[in-house]
Amino acid sequence: MLRPHEYVRGGTAKLLTLFRPATGELRAKGVTNAPNAVLHPWLRAELTTVLATLPPVTVPEDERPPLARWATWLGHEPRDPLPPLRLLLIWDNLAGHLSWSIVGWLFLHGVMPLYTPLSGSWLNLAEAVQRIIVRRALDGQHPRSQDELIAWLDDTIAGWNADPTPFTWHGKRYERRQRARQRRLGSSMTTQTDAQLSAA
Repeated sequence: MLRPHEYVRGGTAKLLTLFRPATGELRAKGVTNAPNAVLHPWLRAELTTVLATLPPVTVPEDERPPLARWATWLGHEPRDPLPPLRLLLIWDNLAGHLSWSIVGWLFLHGVMPLYTPLSGSWLNLAEAVQRIIVRRALDGQHPRSQDELIAWLDDTIAGWNADPTPFTWHGKRYERRQRARQRRLGSSMTTQTDAQLSAA
């Protein structure tokens, strides 16, 4: 992003983010740095709040759907008894995210951490929503301090949550792209379905 010559960088800010794609709900906080001592307490507090809103699990583990079982995600039955699986947490494969202090806490609260592959942070939808929030907060403006930047981010997050946008696979944007693709291709063979091509 181009900045005017008057712009002076007065420090940076990080945006701690939890994003729920199904509802578009965004839990985020601007901070000046994000070591484990900052990230982990914030994450525990936010996840505790989220877990409190979920209904209790009353179905035994072996009667739950496969995606709601620990063994599906761990690749084996848990070695130690764990509470029912209640939440999947997708995040980056950073060293701090792998520390047993936070991973053990997640397991004990029914949260399964899933890690994006190295150089695959684009698979984490929180990254995409962060880009939207930062662009909305800073577009055409130049903060003079870290505190001002964090205040703008907080205001933008509040605006997002007032009318959140859920993420849906094959939603309206996908349909628009498909229609545009078909218009570009016209009546060529590539617009025919696989069934038509395989039967030919």
